[in-house]
Amino acid sequence: MEAKYSAICGSLVALVTPMTSDGAIEWDIFRKLIDWHIDQGTDGLVIMGSTGETATISTDDHIELIRVSVEHAAGRIPIIGGTGANSTSEAIELTRAAQKVGVAACLSVVPYYNKPTQAGIYQHFRAVVEAGDGPVILYDVPSRTITSMTVETILALSEVDGVVGLKDATGDIGRANELLHRLSPSFSIYSGDDATAAALILMGAKGNISVTANILPSSMHELCAAALAGDVATVRSLSRRLAAINQALFIESNPIPVKWAMARMGLIPEGMRLPLTPLSAQYVDTVTSAMGDAGIRLHSPGPGFDLIDPPPARRSPASQ
Repeated sequence: MEAKYSAICGSLVALVTPMTSDGAIEWDIFRKLIDWHIDQGTDGLVIMGSTGETATISTDDHIELIRVSVEHAAGRIPIIGGTGANSTSEAIELTRAAQKVGVAACLSVVPYYNKPTQAGIYQHFRAVVEAGDGPVILYDVPSRTITSMTVETILALSEVDGVVGLKDATGDIGRANELLHRLSPSFSIYSGDDATAAALILMGAKGNISVTANILPSSMHELCAAALAGDVATVRSLSRRLAAINQALFIESNPIPVKWAMARMGLIPEGMRLPLTPLSAQYVDTVTSAMGDAGIRLHSPGPGFDLIDPPPARRSPASQ
């Protein structure tokens, strides 16, 4: 299982799910986004995570979005399927379905809402992994789940065959540093926080599962590649340019700001499903300004942005 997984390093985009104004999935635009990310040098795509609005997607569409991603990518880029749930049986169902269609790995979140104990978290993930036949990345995001995994729980789960990594969206650099020192080098840690991603990669993480990369895929690829190579000067330069946008994209609940930005870039419609609503008017100037700081500008009156100094058609992978 791990041999198939080992190549996933660098910038992994937590992909949005494009929707019409009434919440219908835009399947053709979804496929175009996959092509665009491949052209921009993105190193992997995460489908049906928090940014993909998994909470409001039906099980059938959830599985179909993952299947279409694998089919359309056709081996050009690794696909990680988000298959977590707060019901262990549902997480098993989604994980098996994603593995059946050929994902490179599954991303499974700590069960939310029901607030399990550490023993419950361990048993949940062990049951999910043992019911499937492929690699699973754990996902710790206490801002959404309330309950977080302890270091000891993560260490115990890292010994379970099939658990290959962790997406750490805590933003806690100290905890991440402890994990990097105590876990096997074969266990992959990913940042789930754009603001601290470069620091985490310089410390030994394998990459970043990114929201910002939805609008700046080439820049995030370059940042991750520089951090993986230990190029601190480039990391500093890119980090300064991305600092404002990394903050602005969380000025309201993700993916509200990033979908607004993508709509203004002409990449997607602005649609999303309730209870999420479009970006509040009071934050429009903040996000617009941050986009400009990052190298995205309004190029005509009204909606529509483009990249300053667009990148070449294809970047080299961050890591082979």
